[in-house]
Amino acid sequence: MTAVPVPSPGATGMAELAPRLRRAGEAVAVPLIALAVSMVLFGIFVGAAGVDPLEVYSLMYTGAFGTWFSWQNTLLRAAPLILTALCVALPAHLGLVVIGAEGALAIGGLFATMAALAIADAPPAVVLTVMAIAGMAAGGAWVALAGALRHWRGINETISGLLLFYIARALLNHFVEGPLKDPASLNKPSTAHIGEANMLGSIPGMDVHWGLAAGLAFCAATYVLMRRSTFGFAARMVGGNMRAARMAGLDVGRLILVTCFIGGAAAGLAGMLEVAAVHGRANVSLMAGYGFTGILVAFLARQNPLAIVPVAILLGGIGASGGLLQRRLDLPDATVLVLQGILFVVVLASETLYGRLSWFRPRAAAGATR
Repeated sequence: MTAVPVPSPGATGMAELAPRLRRAGEAVAVPLIALAVSMVLFGIFVGAAGVDPLEVYSLMYTGAFGTWFSWQNTLLRAAPLILTALCVALPAHLGLVVIGAEGALAIGGLFATMAALAIADAPPAVVLTVMAIAGMAAGGAWVALAGALRHWRGINETISGLLLFYIARALLNHFVEGPLKDPASLNKPSTAHIGEANMLGSIPGMDVHWGLAAGLAFCAATYVLMRRSTFGFAARMVGGNMRAARMAGLDVGRLILVTCFIGGAAAGLAGMLEVAAVHGRANVSLMAGYGFTGILVAFLARQNPLAIVPVAILLGGIGASGGLLQRRLDLPDATVLVLQGILFVVVLASETLYGRLSWFRPRAAAGATR
């Protein structure tokens, strides 16, 4: 009788580890390829405008990471991007493409301001806590509305999220130009100031507000929720096959609402932080495009909450370098937006590369496709 060979535990472990390493390598390689292609295309664009691409790249690096001041400016921009990217990344685990972060940020900032003005004489710690709760609740409800429309009415969440953005902008304009307008704000209609005592301070040793720490904590918490909990496992089941998840007895509607609410709460917190740490009041400056840039961050990070952090810092650096390009090369400040647009298109196109790179496939599988 021929003995059946039994694989050793070490061999079994390596067999299980190899696919994970290949997937991880591919998840890192494809975004890097997309970034490299985008930089080449952007170089062609600025070269056609008569500017040396290498000089542009050098100034972009200096403006983003070249000095401690540049680093602080980059981190200031990265803080809201981390939170708005989570608003996109979390629903994506369920197969939803929600782009309502910009609207949720505006609504969160507006409601946080209203809460602060209502209890302006309370201790600062109480005011900031109530602002955070109000902003997160408002932002969460705003994005959850898009999820509810998708689940119960079959309305595409991408379209509803975009339309809700215009409603959020109209509501913000209505309140800052009407019931909540500060009579002293003439050129730029705004609400009254929440008070210097209620402003959020900076991290010790840095000219960066505590919103960065809040974003990092939110990323860590959502990573544990989506990757290390039964809730996250159920959410990924819905994202893999919503019909099969229903047949397995999962409450798909609850999963959609809760996940969208958490994502919206992150964007709402970003709005609250923009008020409490940057502007001190609600006005149209809340809509600085962080919600839309957060879409690019989420896609480039492959919806991984931990990967969102370095990608947000990278995109924050690109945005921070625009001013230096304008001063040194007389390029428009919005030149960096061209790079972001190119990067977004290339990232979407690179989605087709996953599973196709022979470097990250087993040899037998790679040979079979030739």
